[in-house]
Amino acid sequence: MQLFGVVNASPDSLHSESIVDSPEAALTRAATLLSAGADAIDLGGQGSTDIAEVVHWTIEWQRLESIVPALAALGVPLSIDTWRPEVARRAIVAGATVLNAADGMQSDEMWEVAAEFDVPVVVPFLSGPDPRSMAMVERDPVDAIVEFFDARLQQADRYGMRDRCILDPGTGFAPPNWPWEQRYHYQKRVYTNLDVLRQFGLPIYIALPWRRTDQHDELLEIVVRQQPDYGRVHHPERVRSLERDLGIG
Repeated sequence: MQLFGVVNASPDSLHSESIVDSPEAALTRAATLLSAGADAIDLGGQGSTDIAEVVHWTIEWQRLESIVPALAALGVPLSIDTWRPEVARRAIVAGATVLNAADGMQSDEMWEVAAEFDVPVVVPFLSGPDPRSMAMVERDPVDAIVEFFDARLQQADRYGMRDRCILDPGTGFAPPNWPWEQRYHYQKRVYTNLDVLRQFGLPIYIALPWRRTDQHDELLEIVVRQQPDYGRVHHPERVRSLERDLGIG
């Protein structure tokens, strides 16, 4: 599994260790991630949780403008995590090589940016127009995710981008106020059925659990056993250790 280590230029990330506010801090964080087993970096400037303040895209870009070229100079893949085409375009011009589309690629504007630069696109499942507007999935989430990707890939075909898509079941997002126990069962259902997504013949990307509880550890092991192509990770050393324990990699 190729791992994208997380660097957050948004000040309200739930994972405080990932927060940076300068190119120097970003490079220090990136060095830690890469030395711990990450292969690439995922950078975002706008938080997607319900506690994050939504700022204008110009503020999001202000947070990222000096950090993107600094991380791009490391020479490893660099994804830009955003739902705004204005930010996506500027980040790719500045050196980002992958679009991690937090809007689920539900707008033509994002497809236009991706197609213009012909970059790989991480397409996450969303049950709403953006991560902060997620609705409860009241039916089998696997069926809902497959239907979502059917629709998104039809859009991708219009732009000749199907082969550039990477499918993310969106488990890194959840509706605000969704109780953990419900989220746990939801994620377990999705993670134990990742093979269903392989029908599309495209790589699979998972935002890996990072909290340390018995249930989070169980979910992480389920995912690692499934061997998705990519993982978004805060603690790559945990994933690499688990892979070794399971005889994977």
